[in-house]
Amino acid sequence: MGLSKRERIILIATIASVGLFVAVKFVIDPVQAKRDELESQRQQLLGDLNEAELLIGNHGRMQKKWNAMLSDGLRNETEAESRILDALREWSDAANMALSSIRPERISSDKGLQEMIFTVAGKGTLDSVARFLWQMETAALPVKIKDMQLGSSSESGNSMSLQLHLSALYLGAQNKAETGQSEGRK
Repeated sequence: MGLSKRERIILIATIASVGLFVAVKFVIDPVQAKRDELESQRQQLLGDLNEAELLIGNHGRMQKKWNAMLSDGLRNETEAESRILDALREWSDAANMALSSIRPERISSDKGLQEMIFTVAGKGTLDSVARFLWQMETAALPVKIKDMQLGSSSESGNSMSLQLHLSALYLGAQNKAETGQSEGRK
């Protein structure tokens, strides 16, 4: 059984087409998919590397800033309460906002930095509330707004009421001793 020249060409073309299809389906496509996956992993790792290099580059500057915050920070419970109360009054006066109540609440902790929560309520215009919050957020003191409620008795914003929980960090007795020891070693 001999094949004619035309039949041989058709057979060769068919075998080549099937072979090419098998090669694309089982070799080229998986290799291309793996290559794309590796490229996306490479891009992710390059991003992580850039972020890590940025953090390492900022380490010295951040260490100085941390040491300054520790030395200028709130050293004990009474100092923390006193300085935060003074700052709240100063911020409200500068923002022309009337504070109706300030209530400190101590949270006991055995380790790390200690936290004190201040519940603050006040009234003022929208502009004065915004200035008060801006001063709080940009303060050098280690404070952070944990939650806040803002209300208005009028749509114009002439009379806004503000209630917030302000968290302040301070060094406890243990941390103060540890900080003094570590600074003595340097």
